[in-house]
Amino acid sequence: MTPRDAAPRLHLGLAMWANPEWRGTLYPPHGGGLEEYARVFTTVEGNTTFYSGAPRAETVAAWARQAPADFRFCFKLPAALTHERRLVGVEAAFDAFLDALAPLHDRLGPLMVQLPRDFGAEELPRLEALLARWPAGIPCAVEVRHSEFFHKGAAETALNRLLITHGADRVMLDVRPLFSTPPGGHPGLLQAQREKPRRPLHVLSTAGRPLVRFIGHLDPAINERYFAAWIERLGLWINQGKTPFLLVHTPDNRQAPELARRLHARLVEHCSLPPLAAFPGEDQARLF
Repeated sequence: MTPRDAAPRLHLGLAMWANPEWRGTLYPPHGGGLEEYARVFTTVEGNTTFYSGAPRAETVAAWARQAPADFRFCFKLPAALTHERRLVGVEAAFDAFLDALAPLHDRLGPLMVQLPRDFGAEELPRLEALLARWPAGIPCAVEVRHSEFFHKGAAETALNRLLITHGADRVMLDVRPLFSTPPGGHPGLLQAQREKPRRPLHVLSTAGRPLVRFIGHLDPAINERYFAAWIERLGLWINQGKTPFLLVHTPDNRQAPELARRLHARLVEHCSLPPLAAFPGEDQARLF
């Protein structure tokens, strides 16, 4: 555990930091970089590594310069390892991926192992081999999507025991808000419902950094309703000395910063958390 994580806290962030749709709110009209993002949020979900693999050395060096000491990157393992090779013979590629991120090792949140939807219990030995190789100083979180891991049977028991044994967290993907209504002709909602797996929410912490991916709806009232139970749970984990990660999405992510701010405000009402910083774009707008 790094010194920065020695005290329990909540890390709040979004699926990305580069989104021109956030200019004028989260960002100034011509902004949108990591430094501005990190003035508000303390973590980010790194989807780019899932699709593109390890970033270039100069890119990682730039992130290391721009991210403050209390920031955490939650990168995903490349799909080439998890989906194409299904964790078979990935030792060298895994080590190379971690080496590429070496300048950020003091600022890595849980690196996510997102497994394919058909990766079931019979392949758990492959996951076990990866977790046995996992460096002790780098947090890990595993997201499963096969339906047999959501039936509270032998497969799920084996998975949870494996994660507990190796100190890995189980990613909690909360898609209840997203699927709470039909898409109603909204293309963003329709696309998100097609892409996200519709799986039950099983709330449990198998290690010290429980990671929640909250996939919101376009309707704020729906998001508020489904987030209500998370307030007590996140507060409980913090009181237990854990460091939760809350990653907030909306169907097209245009409203994600504002949703994250509203959810954080609800948490502040019940937990001992510092207020969220003002959005730089709004601060600049008030000057004119």
